[in-house]
Parts: sequence; structure tokens; C-alpha cells
Amino acid sequence: MSSSRRKSIAAVIFDMDGVLIDAKEWHFEALNRSLGLFGYSISRHEHLVTYDGLPTRKKLQMLTLERGLPEQLHDFIAEMKQRYTTELIGSRCRPRFSHEYALSRLKAQGYRLAVASNSIRSTVDLMLSHAHLSKYFDVTLSNEDVREPKPNPEIYRTACTRLGLSPNECLVVEDNDNGIRAAREAGAYVMTVASVDDVHLDSLLTHIRGFEKGAAF
Repeated sequence: MSSSRRKSIAAVIFDMDGVLIDAKEWHFEALNRSLGLFGYSISRHEHLVTYDGLPTRKKLQMLTLERGLPEQLHDFIAEMKQRYTTELIGSRCRPRFSHEYALSRLKAQGYRLAVASNSIRSTVDLMLSHAHLSKYFDVTLSNEDVREPKPNPEIYRTACTRLGLSPNECLVVEDNDNGIRAAREAGAYVMTVASVDDVHLDSLLTHIRGFEKGAAF
């Protein structure tokens, strides 16, 4: 990103699964449990390499094209996947002090905060509630708030618009290729993390200050 486009970062936009909530395994388990009702499954490798970060409906469309999953089963499988995901959220989703502390400090320093997730609205709201993070966000977006989910950049452009900022005033925190592509195409700065453990105040401030100075990560 050239220095002519550089502005002070005024907001941080977070992906949710794998960034704020350690839910990748939950989605894998819930999807496979629902697919298993009809004799289908995906491997953990496929989940991480091919399906990670995509909405359930997109995953089912891909399985129809690649494996012949009957399209008429999509609604039922999606409904069961959501039921199983909700059960897992209830039993496994807990607050993380490092995340609550980071978000509270960023808010105190005047940064605007948003979530832009490829999950459906009910999942976004439920996970953020269980993690005690809802109160920190000025904007929360799900895949139901846009026409095209990630890797399309629409959700990040929409988040910037709702925050009243340009993309080059926003830092996006992402963990997978689909989200990273969406954020970059939207024109935002991108902090890439490997897991929820990489999301803490020091790392966030390091990236904010580094991008403002023109550093490359």
C-alpha cells in the first residue's frame, strides 16, 4: 500500500471464527455430523484447506458439484448443522480474558470496532454473547447482511461504510485465505493470525502502529 494512500487507522474489523472464537473444530464437527445422516463427510484436511471460512450453503453447493450431494437435502442439512453448532456453542464457547481486555482497551483509546463474519446472524450473535464480546462492537455483520459472502469483498466494504470510514482507515484481522482475499480487495490493511491466541492487545497495537508507519508484515 503506497504512502499516498496511508491514513491513521481508526477502526479494527474482526473476522469471528478462528479469530475471536476458536470455533473451526465446532463447524467441522457440526457439518460432518449433519452430512453423516446421509452417508457423506469431509476430512479435516479438506475442511482446513478447501472449506474453511465459507458459509455452510456454499460448502453444500460445492459438495453437490464435487460429490453428488442431492441439492434437495441442502435445507435439511443446513438446519441440522445449525442445531449441532448451537449445541457446541452452548457447551464450549467461553469468554477469553485476553480478548475482552484487548477490545476494552481499543475502545478506551478511541478505536471503532466491528465484526464481519461469514457465519449466519444467529450464530454471530450467539457466539459473541457467550464470549461476552457483544458490547464492544459498533457494527456486527453476518453473511445474511450482504449479497455475496467472502471471498467477495462486499462484507468488508459494508463494514467500513457502516463505520463511516474508508477502507484504508481500517485494520482487518483474519485467519484464512478467503477472508484475507476479501479484506485486501476491499482496500483495508490486513493482520493475519494463525489462531485466536494471536489476537491480543500487543499484537493489535503493533500492527496498527506498524501499518501507520508503512511497515510490511
